[in-house]
Amino acid sequence: MQVATAKQRVKSMKKLKQPWSLSISPSCLFISLLVFASLLFAFSLFNNKLSYSKSCNYTHGRWIYDPSINSSPYDNRCKEIYKGWSCIRSNKSNPIDMVKWRWKPYQCDLPQLDPLSFLNRFRNTNIGFVGDSLNRNMFVSLFCTLKRVSGDVKKWRPAGADRGFTFLKYNLTISYHRTNLLARYGRWSANANGGVLESLGYKEGYRVDVDVPEGTWAEAPSFHDILIFNTGHWWWAPSKFDPVKSPMLFFEKGNPVVPPVSSDSGLDLVLKHMISYVNKRMRPSTTVFMRTQSPRHFEGGDWDQGGSCQRSQPLSPQEVEELFSLKNNGTNVEVRLVNQHLYRAFEGTRFHILDISHLSEFRADAHPATAGGKKHDDCMHWCLPGLTDTWNDLFVAYLSNIKDRT
Repeated sequence: MQVATAKQRVKSMKKLKQPWSLSISPSCLFISLLVFASLLFAFSLFNNKLSYSKSCNYTHGRWIYDPSINSSPYDNRCKEIYKGWSCIRSNKSNPIDMVKWRWKPYQCDLPQLDPLSFLNRFRNTNIGFVGDSLNRNMFVSLFCTLKRVSGDVKKWRPAGADRGFTFLKYNLTISYHRTNLLARYGRWSANANGGVLESLGYKEGYRVDVDVPEGTWAEAPSFHDILIFNTGHWWWAPSKFDPVKSPMLFFEKGNPVVPPVSSDSGLDLVLKHMISYVNKRMRPSTTVFMRTQSPRHFEGGDWDQGGSCQRSQPLSPQEVEELFSLKNNGTNVEVRLVNQHLYRAFEGTRFHILDISHLSEFRADAHPATAGGKKHDDCMHWCLPGLTDTWNDLFVAYLSNIKDRT
């Protein structure tokens, strides 16, 4: 159904007989105007998606401090917020100022997620976040934003999820499927009877089956209508997978990959098989994203070397390059290293790249830091409310443009 243009409405009004127009009583005229205004308001809510630019590059822009922002999409009382991420309750020094920074793309504006409009548009939809704790960070942000306007929620674990919720009035389900490497992995120890890896001198490590998805998300592609994947942090984690004491040992079709490959080559193998697995199991109408790597902001050393993140405002472009440049090969270089693998793996596939890396590299001020409740500064996760709210703004902008094209 097409809505008449303003010009067509004016033309139609001119055809009305003047005596009839004059016969309308003031009370009837007021009611008519009130109804008309209500209809315009309803149309504006329904067509909120039209405010998203189809040609704008949302990832290129700058952070602008906006003192007029006096509230966040939700408050710190949302129960899904992990206590280490609730920077207001943990008395971080800048939690109020932190949410006053707004991402401004150079070519357009990035609208803030409208929870009511989102719930209405994505009725009868299942949305799954699949990945490590940074994807949980994003999942919790979306849940808290939606729950602020719709409190009738069922908590459950759909399709093997770690946690999930259905907004009953809208039949909209969002869930988080925890997986560190996407692939199934577990401890490996040398067999007393020997074997290929044993003959190469390996005694223990972690077995990673590159072609077998972790069970937490194996059913997700056939259940969800929209999927957001991530992986990366655990692939460059010597404290988890020490290359000497507990290396990652990759298996394919049940057999060890020989000669053994490095973790970055293992990541490529996992991504290749993951893409194939998802493509075979998701429905034709499913929309699937790979979110790019979330940056860390350790300065003065890594997390176990006394590194910290005590900034009170975003970095300058020069500071961003100093901290993340591949040439400098610094503590936080993993974000751009991982992204090289992601862009190469997903080029030409059905996956859409959700690029949150560049805008996040500026936000050294938005981590829990000492307020995270750990023995060291948490310069990896993000405060809530905080930066991942902008990730969801970006996600909805990408999603709206994709849906508008289909």
